Amino acid sequence: MSKLTDKITEGQDPKNVDLIQAFFKLRELLYDYFGFKEDWVIYAFEDYTDYYWQIIGEEDDGEVHYAETIPDLLDKEAGHYYCNDIYTQRFYPKWVYRGEEYTMIFCDTHVDGNKFFGIYKNSLEIKDEAPEAKLSM
Repeated sequence: MSKLTDKITEGQDPKNVDLIQAFFKLRELLYDYFGFKEDWVIYAFEDYTDYYWQIIGEEDDGEVHYAETIPDLLDKEAGHYYCNDIYTQRFYPKWVYRGEEYTMIFCDTHVDGNKFFGIYKNSLEIKDEAPEAKLSM
């Protein structure tokens, strides 16, 4: 079992764990990890930890782009990447929450009011502005 699973089950036999209680405990642990305090609206989570990702613009007025490969992410003309606006919900002091291994970003798809927390792996973040250097990877 992982350390996180141990925290959720608190030493219980996993077969006897109440899934509802485990869900809310896990959400609480995720919020604690990112230093996030819930207010007003409760958002869903999306797992983007398998994607390379990059913030375009600023964390308070930008987009998060993500793709399965670095060339797909960086070749903006080809358009083989996904894109969400960073949702700047007025009830929160920031919209990008960086932890040691993961980053949680408020995402807005602009489709059917769909807003959520996207969770990305820090080791897959592409920060530099020189796409040509990464395309050869």
